[in-house]
Amino acid sequence: MTAGPRLGIFGGSFDPPHLAHVALARAAVEQLGLAMLRVLPTGQAWHKARALTGAEHRLAMAREAFAAVPQAVVDDRELRRSGPTYTIDTLRELRAEHPQAQLLLVVGADQAEALHTWRDSAGILQLATLAVAARARPDAGAPPFDTSRLPPGAWTAVELPPMPVSATEIRTRVAAGQGIGHLVPPGVARYIDLHSLYRTTG
Repeated sequence: MTAGPRLGIFGGSFDPPHLAHVALARAAVEQLGLAMLRVLPTGQAWHKARALTGAEHRLAMAREAFAAVPQAVVDDRELRRSGPTYTIDTLRELRAEHPQAQLLLVVGADQAEALHTWRDSAGILQLATLAVAARARPDAGAPPFDTSRLPPGAWTAVELPPMPVSATEIRTRVAAGQGIGHLVPPGVARYIDLHSLYRTTG
């Protein structure tokens, strides 16, 4: 692994981005000493059964959510890519663009444990070190991160308190006419209201 500047990669559907996403981004920048954190709203997610909210809305909400996070840059490349979005393709692109950088893929514990189901998971681990928020699960009662799921040396921890917040809960609350101000950044709450997002469950 190169010892060049550290470039973080933080992907997700961000439908919508919420306070746990922002907290993880801040923790990753601070704890990993990142020169830059690329925040990547996913395009056509191969693993999502439901249709995602329009790309323009998720991109705008991500820009609102991460605007105050130092070193964070919202990157729309996966939204512009045709076909299903795969992390391995994004990592290959970023490696070509930043050949000297050390790539760190920021994920939650549930994503890290499911890495073996991702396309070319071995290639992912060759290109990037996983930065795992071991306790950042949307389900407060979930078991601790199973470190045996990953090879030794393939990952590093990002310390973050348990934050039982999920995008599913937020969409459900909006559809039911309930408040979400305690779950998302103010700009995201305003955007959701302005564009009448999530008013019906889907």
